[in-house]
Amino acid sequence: MIKLSQCAKGDILRVVKLNATKELKQRLISFGIMKESIVEVLAQAPAKATIEIRVGKMTIALRGQEADKIEVLKI
Repeated sequence: MIKLSQCAKGDILRVVKLNATKELKQRLISFGIMKESIVEVLAQAPAKATIEIRVGKMTIALRGQEADKIEVLKI
């Protein structure tokens, strides 16, 4: 398993685990980021400060520290 923040543009991934606080976990789930969901990395800001991902039909920008709390597997 790797962290979402370590992935490259174009990677397609399956979410394995959310290591977040209760509040952040609820926010991620409201965006569709939950265990077994499929995400695609669309872009990353310099120094990986933010990462843009697609979950279903929704595009989301996450802070690097938030992406560090999401464990994924490459598909």
